[in-house]
Amino acid sequence: QVQLVESGGGSVQAGGSLRLSCVGSGFYYSRWRSCMAWVRQAPGKEREGVAGFYRGGETTYYSDSVKGRFTISQDNAKNTLFLQMNSLKPEDAGMYYCATRYGDCLREGRLTNEYDYWGQGTQVTVSS
Repeated sequence: QVQLVESGGGSVQAGGSLRLSCVGSGFYYSRWRSCMAWVRQAPGKEREGVAGFYRGGETTYYSDSVKGRFTISQDNAKNTLFLQMNSLKPEDAGMYYCATRYGDCLREGRLTNEYDYWGQGTQVTVSS
């Protein structure tokens, strides 16, 4: 019902930038009161929600680890979700997933990791 395709990952040096894109399709993509988010997973670590965009108040959310460095945005006309990542650090490396769910982005005040639909992921590598 929803398809998500990420792109834009790659290898950069610490301090560099990358822009991830996620093209969505399907009836339930980007519907009102849904959350669209970026979730990352580093090897051996749990998934971590890093940025979310809630289509209900057009509100954005960020994890503390990326706040001030990452920016989530959306181009409705192109059904595309972006994640601009600046000042990248080695600890930002991992697989980045685009995900969406119906409902808010937050659970207990933090970005949730529970989504209805996921993309296949795009790899980000940051060298020191």
